[in-house]
Order: sequence, then structure tokens, then C-alpha cells
Amino acid sequence: MTAPHPTLTLSSTVLDAPDAKELAGFYRRLLGWEPVQEEPGWVKLLPPGGGSGLGFQTSKPYVPPVWPASPGDQLMMLHLDFEVADLESAVAHAVAEGATPAEFQPQRDVRVMFDPVGHPFCLFVNEEAPGEPPAISPEWVAEQTREMAEQGRVTVQDAVAPGPSDPAAPARQAEPDTLS
Repeated sequence: MTAPHPTLTLSSTVLDAPDAKELAGFYRRLLGWEPVQEEPGWVKLLPPGGGSGLGFQTSKPYVPPVWPASPGDQLMMLHLDFEVADLESAVAHAVAEGATPAEFQPQRDVRVMFDPVGHPFCLFVNEEAPGEPPAISPEWVAEQTREMAEQGRVTVQDAVAPGPSDPAAPARQAEPDTLS
């Protein structure tokens, strides 16, 4: 007889930062969420109406991830996805609050952004949203992919999975990490 499965509820996703209060302030402004818990080195935000939130903890040795990553770079452990109705205005809002767009943008309906301490997050338009998705040509995406290859950058999957140099591994075709 197996034991009953315990009830687990996701309370929050926690991001490390050099200063938890400062990073929480960015996400508070970005999302409009309010703090529900604040202690030295710790802040938790919840969305209006409830649900899982975001937690922030101070970690002095925090090192921001690199995206797209090259071998030996600090890899991201996760990223946040935020669905938006209007990609252009969402990007403008995020930048006004302190975010930075990534140089490499692999998809036409997603914008990869970095918060003030370097955590990547994505703003994306749901395919079912009304209107046309932002116009980014396949040629532009191909050019971004070529630039990655020329600069020796690899996808997150290539950085953590065996590559063609591993004789036991099948050959992999390089493609950009879509983050989503």
C-alpha cells in the first residue's frame, strides 16, 4: 500500500539578488504586485487576487547568468514568462522600469529581457491574441543564428548536453534557445 500523496502548493518562485529589496522593487513596478512579506534580505510579492508569487532573497555571491551562453558561462537556472497583449508597449514599460532587452531575440512574438541584476525573463504574445504578431522576418532570425555561431555562442541545451565532440553523443544541429 502506498502512502497518500501530500498536497503541495507552489507558493513562490525565488530569485537570488545582490539586494532582495531592490530587485523586488523592480518586479513590483513591472507587475503591479504588492509585497506581502518583507524581512532583512527577503521580500515576497503576490499578484492581486492571489496565486503563486515571486520571492527575492539577498545573496551576496550572486552571479548573473549569460544568455545565450557559451561553454563555461554562468547558466540560467530558470526564467520567467509573462504573457502580454501588446508586445511593443510591454517592452517599453519594462525598459522604463529598468529592464534591458537581450541583444539576441530568437522569436518574433517573444522579447527576451533582463531584469536589473541580469535574470532573463520573456514577454510574449499569445498566438490567440488579437492582431498581428510583431514582424520579424525569417531572414533576421537566420542572421541572429549566424551571429551566434560566428561568436562561438551556444544554446543552453548545447552547454549542458553532450555535443559533437563527445564520441558517444549524436551530432547536434545548432539552433537558438527560444527560452520559452
